[in-house]
Amino acid sequence: MVDKEQEQVKEEELKEEVQNKDNESVKQNEENNQLELQVNDLKDSLQRLQADFINYKRRVEKEKGELSVLANEKIITELLPVIDNMERALASCNEQEKSSSIYQGVELVLKQLTDTLQKFGLEEIKAKDEAFNPDVHYAVMHEEVEDKESGIVVEVYQKGYKLSSKVIRPSMVKVSK
Repeated sequence: MVDKEQEQVKEEELKEEVQNKDNESVKQNEENNQLELQVNDLKDSLQRLQADFINYKRRVEKEKGELSVLANEKIITELLPVIDNMERALASCNEQEKSSSIYQGVELVLKQLTDTLQKFGLEEIKAKDEAFNPDVHYAVMHEEVEDKESGIVVEVYQKGYKLSSKVIRPSMVKVSK
């Protein structure tokens, strides 16, 4: 009998031990699940943070480019009257003066200035014999012209310019009726 009792006690101890191990296993599974959830949350958080950082870098680069263009625009708009005056001075010269070294020097300086500004994105707006476009042309006069159809630029009073794709000064023009 003692053997049977001992067997029962051992059996109960084994059952209890199995139960404890099962409980520990369940606790470990729960802990593992919680840790997996935390790891997944941290991964998601890291991915969002990386995406935010990449977007931030793009935004900063774009703003830096825009700032550079704005700085260039300010300087270039201040230089446009200088270009206009140099072109007027050259246009007012007669044939004899055009062969002088002063005329040629001013012409070279004007070319150098316009070439330099073109490197920074300045572009002249084509106007003469083009269709009138209110986005890039400013009509100051309308005139009926026999050999031109309506809405064509017939004369340019002041050149217009674009910086990159932005119009910084529209062309002042006369348009046919």
